[in-house]
Amino acid sequence: MTEPIQSIDALFFDFDGVIVDSTRTKKKAFEILFKGFPDEIVNAVVHYHTLHGGISRVEKIRHAHENIIKAPLTENQVMEWADRYSDLVVQDVICAPWINGAKDFLEAYASKLPVFMVSGTPEPELKHIVEQRKIGHYFKEILGSPIKKPEHIRRLLEKYSLVAKQCVFIGDALTDYNAALETGLHFIGIQGDVTFPDTVKPLHDCQGLETTIKKICPAF
Repeated sequence: MTEPIQSIDALFFDFDGVIVDSTRTKKKAFEILFKGFPDEIVNAVVHYHTLHGGISRVEKIRHAHENIIKAPLTENQVMEWADRYSDLVVQDVICAPWINGAKDFLEAYASKLPVFMVSGTPEPELKHIVEQRKIGHYFKEILGSPIKKPEHIRRLLEKYSLVAKQCVFIGDALTDYNAALETGLHFIGIQGDVTFPDTVKPLHDCQGLETTIKKICPAF
């Protein structure tokens, strides 16, 4: 077990499945988006989406057409598909319920230390959703794709003079775990549709988040 640390410099949150309960909405959108294809294609696309939560829908759509359907799209076509996906999800995500414990945790801690949102959702769409939900005041920065999470994290660590080993990433996907591992952050998993490595004991939701962070930093 890692030795406890003396302080927490900052917290990094994924969005879907960690702050808002929107993972089912996004899974359903992929089913609708590819509904004209045979069931085995749709199932494979949804499976890929589930295993790769946290990466952008552009990458998922491109992968689906290149590697599952075997009919690559032009970049303009990929963006057209991505726009259609956005039309399917935005309003539902704006209205999606909070993940249990997330709002209470942010209310308690967002004013005490820097809290960043780092998501695979396209950044303009993410900021629109955050604005519509009126939750932007909880976060020092709100960042999304096309820039990948490790790049965002490294930039934030440098910009705010943060020590990586004194920061925590809270996410529900292997992409989140890998981003934390790659950048040296502690990781807390929120249980979604993936199986984390044995070293990660994921929480069911955010209700136990404070207690889990205290195991990393007793002074939190």
